[in-house]
Amino acid sequence: MSDTAPDIDPQMRTELEAAVFRRPVAHLRERTDVQNIDLMNLAGFCRNCLSNWYRNAAGEKGLGLSKEAAREIVYGMPYGEWKAKYQSEANAEQKAAFETSKPSH
Repeated sequence: MSDTAPDIDPQMRTELEAAVFRRPVAHLRERTDVQNIDLMNLAGFCRNCLSNWYRNAAGEKGLGLSKEAAREIVYGMPYGEWKAKYQSEANAEQKAAFETSKPSH
């Protein structure tokens, strides 16, 4: 097996990247116990960031996608429903960590 990546045509690259994106989104849909603030504190992004990036990419392609529609794509349900079912209030420690590590994106 070679240590170098094979030549990948642009269409295949897009398909692979799309598949890679779908995996963590599906994982986060299953892991409703993982709070967005914890994702932000540990990784610097969360489900909302993913939906914002999705919306921005759609906009770059001329597709008008609302914030709520993009969130539904990532969350797998309307954001308000997900929030009511799964989001808990952030504690003081989580809030303090967020203020310290707040991403700039």
